[in-house]
Amino acid sequence: MGKKAHTLLVAMLAVFMVVMAGCSSSNEATGDSGSNGEKTIKFMHLWPTGSAKQHNLITSDIIAEFEEENPGIKVETEVLENEQYKNKIKVLSSSNDLPDVGVTWAAGYLQPFVEGELFAPLDEVLNDGLQDSFVAGTTEAYAINDQTYGLPLELNIAPVYYNKAIFEEYGLEVPETYEEFQEIVKTLTDNGVAPIALGNKDRWTGSLWYMYFADRFGGPEVLTSAINREGTFEDPALVSAAEEIQKLVDNNAFNRGFNGLSNDEGKSEFMNGKAAMYMMGTWELPNYTTNEDVPQEFRDSIGFFKFPTVEGGKGDVDSFVGGPGVGLFVAENSDVQEESKAFVKFFVEKWGERAVTEAGVIPATKVDTASVDLPDMYIDILNELNNASNLTLFADVQMSATVAETHLNLIQSLFGKEVTPEDFAKQHEDALSRE
Repeated sequence: MGKKAHTLLVAMLAVFMVVMAGCSSSNEATGDSGSNGEKTIKFMHLWPTGSAKQHNLITSDIIAEFEEENPGIKVETEVLENEQYKNKIKVLSSSNDLPDVGVTWAAGYLQPFVEGELFAPLDEVLNDGLQDSFVAGTTEAYAINDQTYGLPLELNIAPVYYNKAIFEEYGLEVPETYEEFQEIVKTLTDNGVAPIALGNKDRWTGSLWYMYFADRFGGPEVLTSAINREGTFEDPALVSAAEEIQKLVDNNAFNRGFNGLSNDEGKSEFMNGKAAMYMMGTWELPNYTTNEDVPQEFRDSIGFFKFPTVEGGKGDVDSFVGGPGVGLFVAENSDVQEESKAFVKFFVEKWGERAVTEAGVIPATKVDTASVDLPDMYIDILNELNNASNLTLFADVQMSATVAETHLNLIQSLFGKEVTPEDFAKQHEDALSRE
């Protein structure tokens, strides 16, 4: 998370020199030049063989399969490292010379490209039967003004991981309601165990907790509506969410010194068995399944549960906080736009199952868990996603860069009890109103 809006007004010469200096040693190009009457799709992505070997292999295989099924069409690739990719996309967008297909991020990053009419709407691709294959809420992160400009490939959600050994020691069971969760917190604190590992110096970590409370009190739309100005941040549900954060702080629910610790430092409390629970994105799954550097005994002891429901709240236990990773765009001025749209549809359909089994990536599309060989925790997460009712995009990703910084600062102040819940909401509202 944390991908912010990027300006398209760049210093052309300076960026061009950076790109050319950095790309000369890392470009990988394949494909046909488009001679002999063939149509060529230019595809630029960010999975080099060195740093993203499995991603690169999967991509190459999908391209080869597409070309085989579509004679007369060739896919020519250019491959860059992450930062080089971002720099070159800025340069190419300035001259309206984007590749036919490329990689993009959601929300704020996407917006200036859409405002510049550089990306083509992809709703016709989704409406051709593809929409139902996505996890609920993922494509919405790529929608601006009710049109979709990217097809997501990756997805992360934030469950609550827990240490089964600690739970068993104190006779605790996975909570289904927030009241049961509060009892777990009390039991653990009474026995001198930190209930929740948190490193809130990074601030977005605390935002995850706030977002879930917002959802469980006010339902899946309340936070997003406040951010996009269809609603208000002073909605009672958003104030209640802030109040509940401070109640957890008062009840010593988090590890000592959490507001001054980085996420890695907070996580170590969980990894060392000193805290019973830890909320984080599913990018942590390898640490609890396949990472041989983590003791097997610890990996075997970790489970997860969905954030519980709040009595009287409008939220659904199957509604998640999270967000898609990268997705694919099609250039608005592409000379092979229809072929490019067919390619991104094909790519998305082929990517999901291979990405999770071969690269450990949770895809944005639903996976038939009966047909894949994965650790149980992956299977369980995928099954939850297949049944998800909603995905609320990380708050700071939804916001502009300026408002996101205000939000993150206020999150740390809220957890530090340096601001009241009412003022927390008002300062958000003021910042959003100035946009």
